[in-house]
Order: sequence, then structure tokens, then C-alpha cells
Amino acid sequence: MPIFSIGPIARSALMTCRKSICGALLSLLALAPAAAQAADQPAPAPIPIPVPSAQPQGVTIQVLYVKEDREKELPLSLLDQPSPDDGIAGAKLGIADDNTTGRFLNQSFKLDVLEGNVDDLIKGATEKVAAGDAFIIADMEPDSLLKFADALKDKPAQIFNVGNPDDRLREEDCRANVMHTAPTRTMLADALTQYLVWKRWPKWVMVVGPSPKDQLLADAYRRAAKKFGAKIVQELPFKIDTGNRRADGGYEQIQQQIPQFLQNVPDHDVVLVVDEDQVFADYFLYRTWIPRPIVGSSGLVPSSWHPSLELWGGTQFQNRFKKLTGRIMRNIDYDAWVATRAIGEAASRKQTSDFKTLRDFIHSPNFEVAAFKGVATSFRGWNGQLREPLIVGSQKLFVSVSPQQGFLHQFSVLDTLGIDKPETKCNAYTQ
Repeated sequence: MPIFSIGPIARSALMTCRKSICGALLSLLALAPAAAQAADQPAPAPIPIPVPSAQPQGVTIQVLYVKEDREKELPLSLLDQPSPDDGIAGAKLGIADDNTTGRFLNQSFKLDVLEGNVDDLIKGATEKVAAGDAFIIADMEPDSLLKFADALKDKPAQIFNVGNPDDRLREEDCRANVMHTAPTRTMLADALTQYLVWKRWPKWVMVVGPSPKDQLLADAYRRAAKKFGAKIVQELPFKIDTGNRRADGGYEQIQQQIPQFLQNVPDHDVVLVVDEDQVFADYFLYRTWIPRPIVGSSGLVPSSWHPSLELWGGTQFQNRFKKLTGRIMRNIDYDAWVATRAIGEAASRKQTSDFKTLRDFIHSPNFEVAAFKGVATSFRGWNGQLREPLIVGSQKLFVSVSPQQGFLHQFSVLDTLGIDKPETKCNAYTQ
């Protein structure tokens, strides 16, 4: 082995350098013999570095939101002005929630939006389905929804109705490729009626608006009264006078007309106002002949969601929506969020993007989705309707949730709301 030594100059430098520098220098000097020896030896064979196996490619599940352009009545209050993103905003939050879970499973979710008339929506949706948008959230009028569903019936597409409460869409006019997260009129009427019966307020005066929608909602309340033992002591048709809405002094005429309208009615517990488009119901608050609660389309109202709900994790849910949109969540936003989350829940549980697998699972009795309602929600096998608790609330506060205590069912108390399996007229579903 060669002997290594340093000369006097190097020795002098070592005597005067700082300790830290000396240590480094000594380390280098100590490595010099090994380096010299290594130069005479052949280079060792390189150590093989294992190459990780390729990660599975992520899958993208595309969701399409279709919104039909249609004219709606001007709301009675400036506080109720609709937002242009009604429903769409709820779907966007649902997509964000789906992606939160999906990133752990190598799944991603994307939302496409189409707006227009029904023919434009059919054309656009056909193209989107061909490109992979297998799940469609639809906000449409009843006849438009049926036309849309029939146009896509032979394509790999599952439609979720979020915009319409018509019972016929779940019954005699049901379609196998349409499921429903919007509650029906019968569900909403049953939810309010259960609370009124629980409160022992069974006698109603029912004021009914002139629109076809009002007539359908009145039918739902007549059915609910018979079903749960309430009594409509008198029905009154209401003619809308739109001239008073914005006129100076119009409130004075209303203040006189409403009490006179209700002056000679029989003894009753509540005034049930049926006004689905919200064009006159608020006139009745604090203007009755005798002091009675207003329920139905104003006062105490049944709904799928309430912007003040804090139970069951509702606070953080509301805050996330407000952070995303800058406004409160409306019913259609919630219904669209549930539809989007149902898609995400199925994808995470099955860990696939295969359309048939996901569609069949969502239709199956084993499927459930959490929906900030305190219980798991699911779809009825006989008509595709989401079974869920419904909120009974005032303008600002959550009051109660239906089904109420004491209303029982042999399979699920949630099926006390709306059309039950023995009553269904839907032949499109097999369960």
C-alpha cells in the first residue's frame, strides 16, 4: 500500500485553518489513497434500479346538465328573483364532491351544460352521449322531458329529472331511462299533511289558483287529506289580479280584498294556499279574516331543502355551496346535487366507469346515497323516484321533517310520502 505524506507548506496550512475547513480538507486527503487505488481497479457493475409498474389510467365520468329555456311568472317578491344558474350550481357542487372522493380512486368527473329549447337539447345531448356523457340531469317541462327521454331511449344514457314534480312522469307516463330526484306533488302534500295532522290541525280552507299546475297540486292535497284523515271544509278558487302587484296603493286593495275573501268560511284550523308558481300566495300572510296560519305555498311550506338547515352536517354543506356560488341553495340546486352525488357514489362503490354497471347499481335495492337528511336515501324500484325525508319550514327557519312520528310503513317510513308500490301505475320498471 502506498504511504501518503504531506509537505511542510501543507502542514503549515493545516495548523492555521479553521476547524471546519480543516475537517473537510482532512476528509478529502483521507479519501485520496482510496481514490488512487480505485483508479487501478475495474469499475463495478451498475446496480439495477427497479422501474415502477405503470399506474392505471384514470377514468373520466362525464355528466351533462340540460336546461330548457322557458318563460316563468315574475315572482311576487323581489327577494325571490331566480338565478341564471339555478340547478346548475347544485350540479357543480356535486361534481366537486365527486372529484374529492374520485381522486383517491383514480376517477374524475366533468360537467357539461346545455341550454335551449327541447329540440336543440335533443340534438346536443345526442352528440354528447356519443362522446361519452352517459348521465344526464334534466330541468325541463313534463312534455319536453318525455320527448327528450323517448329520443334517447335506445342510447346509453340515464336521465335524472330535477326540474319537475309531475306525478304522471313517475306513473302513467314513466320512462325506464328517467329517474327523479325532484319530489312529486304527492310527496310534498303528504309531508305537509303529516305535520298538520300531527299538530291536530286537520280542518283546512283550501284556496286554489287558476293555473293547471295549481289544479294538480290541489289534487295532491285532496288525496293527502283523505289518506291521513284531514278535512277540507271549503275550497275557494282565487283569481289573480296582477294589476295590484307593482301599483302604488295596490297593497291597500289587497289588504281589503283578502279578509273579505275569507270572511264567511266555515270554522278551520289553517288556510291552505295552493299556488305552485308563487304568484299570489304571500298575499294571504297576516291578512286573513280571523287569525289562522297560512300553509302550503306560503307560510309553512314543504320542500326538498331549506337554506337554514343546520342538522346532519347541513351547516358545512350550506357554507360550501355559498362559497362556490355566493348565494343560498334552492330546492332545484339540492335536487341536482343529489343526482350528481348518486352518480359519484355509484362510481366509487363499483370503482368503474362502465355505464351499464353504474346504471344497474343505481336502480338496485342495494344502492344508497347520503344526502344531509339524517338517513340514507335511495330510489324506488317501481317508478325511479328518490325516497327521502322532506322539510317543513317557514321562510327563514326549518320547522320539522316528514315522515312524522307515528306514521308507519311495512317496509320504509319514507314510502309514506307519495305514491306507494301497490298504487303505482308505472309499467316501465320491473322491481
